[in-house]
Amino acid sequence: MNSFLIWANDIPIDWEILAVKVLGKYVVSSVDKIPSEDENPVLLCNYSEVYNNDFITSDIQFMKGTATLEEKKKFSLRDGDLIITKDSESWDDIGVPSLVIENIPELICGYHLAIIRPDKKRILPQFLFRCLQSKDIRLQLELSSTGVTRFGLPKEAIGSMKVPVPSIEKQNEIVAFLEKEIVRIDKLIETKQQLIDILSEKRQILITEGIVNGVNPNVSMKDSGIDWLGSIPMHWNTERTRWLFKERNERSENGEEEMLTVSHITGVTPRSEKNVNMFQAESTAGYKKCNKGDLVINTLWAWMGAMGIAPMEGIVSPAYHVYTPCSLLLPEFVDAIVRLPIFAAEVTRYSKGVWSSRLRLYPEGFYEVYFPVPPINEQREIVNNIRKETKKIDQLKTITERSIGLLKERRAALISAAVTGQIEIAEEV
Repeated sequence: MNSFLIWANDIPIDWEILAVKVLGKYVVSSVDKIPSEDENPVLLCNYSEVYNNDFITSDIQFMKGTATLEEKKKFSLRDGDLIITKDSESWDDIGVPSLVIENIPELICGYHLAIIRPDKKRILPQFLFRCLQSKDIRLQLELSSTGVTRFGLPKEAIGSMKVPVPSIEKQNEIVAFLEKEIVRIDKLIETKQQLIDILSEKRQILITEGIVNGVNPNVSMKDSGIDWLGSIPMHWNTERTRWLFKERNERSENGEEEMLTVSHITGVTPRSEKNVNMFQAESTAGYKKCNKGDLVINTLWAWMGAMGIAPMEGIVSPAYHVYTPCSLLLPEFVDAIVRLPIFAAEVTRYSKGVWSSRLRLYPEGFYEVYFPVPPINEQREIVNNIRKETKKIDQLKTITERSIGLLKERRAALISAAVTGQIEIAEEV
């Protein structure tokens, strides 16, 4: 028995192990994302819809596209079809399934996906769907994928994949059991995710209030005259960034410095700490140098908040912009400001571009923005207070995220155990 079919050693003796090609039909879609100008367009079920949804329903907002009569005939989707991811930037995202649970007129399977249409007399679509959700079973597809930076699944690998097949009666029992248990687990996950959302919102409010109002709730306030700031403490100043920051445009001679990247989620971090699958240049000679404490802005994604203070010396993409704060600003205070969504919205006003998703923030635009300038000692108090208060929130958030991870592990283990006969379902239902 192949090592990646280890589950097959323990299935009940009256179960079969069969290849997908004897359990139904399968086809790899070749319908590309072509926007439709037709009066009667088709609906395209694409990779993101499958990857992000267990079930395909009419509630999903599908892209409108075009398809030939032959493509409509070959790749139309109907109730009971399974769709799996065939191509991905990560090999362990190959074979992720989604189940079509209603007939949706003009719904076509898009590119980078494959359709499996089970023979319902031999295997229930709901049972095969749960089999493909089992990491142990789907490993066959992951190991069959080919590629280096992008992975693809050969069509024959789909047909060759083996799955456990009990009687239809037993399949029904397993499906009913999993439906009940997974709903219960998913409700727990949803509740915990709502707590994380509340904590994230509370964290953002805490930072925003600290930056705009300071640490003294009894201080007299004044109108800053700046929309994004509103009222600020009476003794604070405001100043355009052109007088607070100096652009740095020093270049690396050999590209051997630590490579840094900028994200709207994590700010400025070493690239070595991230799992980067996108294209990387052969040489980073000529990249921009930045010092610890410099402000780095991802020019293309500034409108999303992709900016922050460099935590160390390093180099960044030549497409980024690097600025050194003046002595009136603490780098940590600057980092807190530029990571605010309201600040990202403000710099968007001065960004250039035709499309909202392709706006670019150049120095002349950044230099139009106003900054609050509290006394240095107060900036330090604000930063320390933010660090202290957000630490409590982050600890609770981490605990909650860990519990969600455990629930997801429990969910995955339950599915694998059920579809391979490791749970006596009759006693559980």
